[in-house]
Amino acid sequence: MHLCGELIATVGVAILWHMAGTTPKAVAIGSELRRAREDAGLSARQLADKLGLSHTTIGRWEKGERSPRPVDVATVLSALGADNAIREELVELARDTDGSHWVATSLPEQQRQTAALLEIERDATAITAVSAMLIPGLLQTGNYVRAIMTAGGVPDADIETRVAVRLGRRDAITRTSKPAILSAFVDESALYRLIGGHQVMHEQLQWLLHVMEWPTVDLRVVPMGVGWHPGLEGAFDLVERGVDHAPVVQLETRRSSLFLHETADVATYQEAAAKVKEVALSPDATSELIADVINRMDAKHDGTAGTD
Repeated sequence: MHLCGELIATVGVAILWHMAGTTPKAVAIGSELRRAREDAGLSARQLADKLGLSHTTIGRWEKGERSPRPVDVATVLSALGADNAIREELVELARDTDGSHWVATSLPEQQRQTAALLEIERDATAITAVSAMLIPGLLQTGNYVRAIMTAGGVPDADIETRVAVRLGRRDAITRTSKPAILSAFVDESALYRLIGGHQVMHEQLQWLLHVMEWPTVDLRVVPMGVGWHPGLEGAFDLVERGVDHAPVVQLETRRSSLFLHETADVATYQEAAAKVKEVALSPDATSELIADVINRMDAKHDGTAGTD
């Protein structure tokens, strides 16, 4: 998962949208419009009356169900007294909400993508996370996240906020009302990588064994012996939000983040996830492997390895 795109969160997802306007950009714009309205102390109906619009139109914009035109965004934000800089950023974002993809390279736009991801996961019914080099973001512990960000050079002042947001994403699979089902695939090599040292990795691996008992988590390790698999091409998350919204996909690197929502693009990652699942271990074999890695790691750390 890249670091820069995570002022408020973490790691990568791609999503498909079939309904007009329901794109990652539309979701990001809607989130910002809702925040601006709430900051102004107005209800959706009050704002609609002020602008001479239907409150359902305001609601659809804020939910990302419809894409407001740049002039609509400018009008709403002007009426709410929003900052000029925010107004310019969102008006620019609204110029191509239905584009085939959304690449974010600047920090402000990466922050917008993070906000969109949080909104998308809030309504998710299923999430597929494929990660080769690191533990999937939704299953990372706070200390594991902190170690990644510290080693990655994230400013100290930003780390705790980013950690909190990443852990907050876990609500998608732990909420009491209609939690999303997480299918997570991680390459075996990630289990041996001592991110943060022995104690951090011990805690992280024990956490994986714990969450595997949750009914919303299906975690499987891809053994190194299988050789190449699509997950080695890069981490990705595939998010589904039920029959009314097509799946979405997000990819992230250190310096940029990419959302995909075209049907053909999403289908490619759906196929990749299916291939990874074919070569992954069963849940039982996965838990046995993780437990074995913990035991061997602890024995090596305690100096008892090979003394039996």
